[in-house]
Amino acid sequence: MRWQGQRLGAMEASALPGLDRVDAGVRTVTTPEFAGMTFHEVMAKSALNHVPGPSSMPFDWTINPYRGCSHACVYCFARGTHEYLELDAGRDFDSQIVVKVNVAEVLRRELSRPSWQREHVALGTNTDPYQRAEGRYRLMPDIIDALADSGTPFSILTKGTLLRRDLPQLARRRADVDISLAMSIAVYDDALQHAIEPGTPSAQARLDTVRAAADLGFRVQVFLMPIVPHLSDSVEALDDALARVKASGAHRVVYGALHLRPGVKPWFFQWLQREHPDLVPAYRGFYPGASVEAPKGYRTWLAQRIRPLIRAHGLNGYAEEDEPPRTRVTPRAAPRFIETRSAPAAAPTLF
Repeated sequence: MRWQGQRLGAMEASALPGLDRVDAGVRTVTTPEFAGMTFHEVMAKSALNHVPGPSSMPFDWTINPYRGCSHACVYCFARGTHEYLELDAGRDFDSQIVVKVNVAEVLRRELSRPSWQREHVALGTNTDPYQRAEGRYRLMPDIIDALADSGTPFSILTKGTLLRRDLPQLARRRADVDISLAMSIAVYDDALQHAIEPGTPSAQARLDTVRAAADLGFRVQVFLMPIVPHLSDSVEALDDALARVKASGAHRVVYGALHLRPGVKPWFFQWLQREHPDLVPAYRGFYPGASVEAPKGYRTWLAQRIRPLIRAHGLNGYAEEDEPPRTRVTPRAAPRFIETRSAPAAAPTLF
């Protein structure tokens, strides 16, 4: 792997930013509690990641405490980033998890710089900060406090019900900064959910987490994405999903069709060939060659199908591709950040 051979205090020029200095070496951990998973504990050099200028993201900064994700979603757009570490985008992405054990300490140092302008920071734009590893490492409570103590507004997008552990803390810190929460719930059919995102909590468990957050006064967004062509886009499936989202107390729903980026496309097609071979020809027509997005015609058709259902259920909602322009906070502006939106599925590769 890329970080092998690093020595105490050594700098590796070719290493990934944030993994180029390992003051305590790299420790690889396996434990029966997480059977089949390996944790690579690293000392990160940086915590805040700056979104490139041309990006369409509605924020400038992100934090990613982990690399790789045990949620094992076959469609995850971040899979290709694991190949930089000389790990594969398939099974390794699901089971070889890089943990930035000192991320909160580094974050506090970065937030204390005079140049820091308390701009909005997004968590969960790449791999999930509340994946199973967080139950072991508990990185998020210190990250939350570091951000709130510095007056930095932030948002969290997750599929993890472990968020409930930190809801009381988040509710307290909301008095100091604006905090936005979003839950990603793509699939509401239990059999399909188990097949396509086998490491995630059930849709109902995530909806219960939305309800718990809403009961504390959070205006939670639900990301109904990706909608998977021919598998989760029927009127019945969408109607059931939106009814359950409404019942959870969610404030808004964001929807979008499946993206298939180069790193994930081979892995997804392997899964499709195994689970739904009859759909392979249709998908090759939808996502030919290097194409990433579903065809414009399908996205238009999907919007025409789902928008009346969103209105019928009394939900506020919009399509992922209708994401508004990015919002910036001017220097020394008050840290209140209104109606923060979390990253859409086409988030950039950011660590």
